[in-house]
Amino acid sequence: MIIDLPSTTTSQLNKKLVELRERGGAVALGRVLTLVIAADDDEHLEDAIDAANEASREHPSRVIVVAKGSKTAAPRIDGQIRVGGDAGASEVIVLRLYGALASNSQSAVVPLLLPDAPIVTWWPGTGPRNPAADQLGELAQRRITDSAAEKNPIRALGTRGKAYTDGDTDLAWTRLTNWRAQLVSALDLPPYEKVLSATVTGEADSPSTELLAGWLAEYLKAPVRRVKSSSAQGILSVTLERRSGPIELSRPDGRVGTLTQPGQPARRIALQRRDNKDCLIEELRRLDPDEIYEAALHGLGKIAATARKTPAGSGAKAASKESTAKAKAPAKAKS
Repeated sequence: MIIDLPSTTTSQLNKKLVELRERGGAVALGRVLTLVIAADDDEHLEDAIDAANEASREHPSRVIVVAKGSKTAAPRIDGQIRVGGDAGASEVIVLRLYGALASNSQSAVVPLLLPDAPIVTWWPGTGPRNPAADQLGELAQRRITDSAAEKNPIRALGTRGKAYTDGDTDLAWTRLTNWRAQLVSALDLPPYEKVLSATVTGEADSPSTELLAGWLAEYLKAPVRRVKSSSAQGILSVTLERRSGPIELSRPDGRVGTLTQPGQPARRIALQRRDNKDCLIEELRRLDPDEIYEAALHGLGKIAATARKTPAGSGAKAASKESTAKAKAPAKAKS
């Protein structure tokens, strides 16, 4: 059910929610959090709402969508309430803000928040430089951005790294969960040797590739090189050099990865790119600070990036050969 309330107020929206609750039995007692979506009123807005609806099946919540319209229009709120099949397991309130209200979104959101429930703010598109200092970010215990949606993803990632506050996270980091799990499980197998160096190859403007390299640099305490590919999408390969030989996880087609390591048969692994629905569901499972993400941000400054760009098909092999040669020549590897 979708109910439109043009030129409305937050008080009228609250009254309508109570009326729907009493008439149709749609209650807020089972909501575990309030999810605030801050976005522009464009063609991508419905995609964000669909992702929130899907996430609500695991995390029942009240979803407040703040869609900023024209700032030159007369101040008004065009409201919309979605319940039932149009809202997943949540209730969705869409606020289209115009005029001065578009720059003062906090005043429109606060009266609609669930009492005594955690608040999560998500920017599915372009987000603020400092999420914790943003109007809607100040309300939240957890703030989710997506560097991949920015015009300059790498610069946005670096800016947010400097402004990091406990509770910040990024969907570019969440997309790495499967990669990190596979690499950790590979290192848990014998021989239990120290990693001498690592090479991460991927798309030049992929924030996930940068974060993966930063994570490895922070925790392996070994040299990590970031090789930029000219045509690959996302991460292409990761190579970890050890005395017994390299561990290599490559994904040339963007869907299926291959893990190779000494003494073990090659394994094919499902490593398809994760969509926003899966990433959002994972992020809503925790509301505490993500110390590992913070460490990965700190590791960004330890990466040795290369200016050379490799073709998508040969990036993994080139990175593996070069890192193998460095492992055989310790004096050069240290530099």
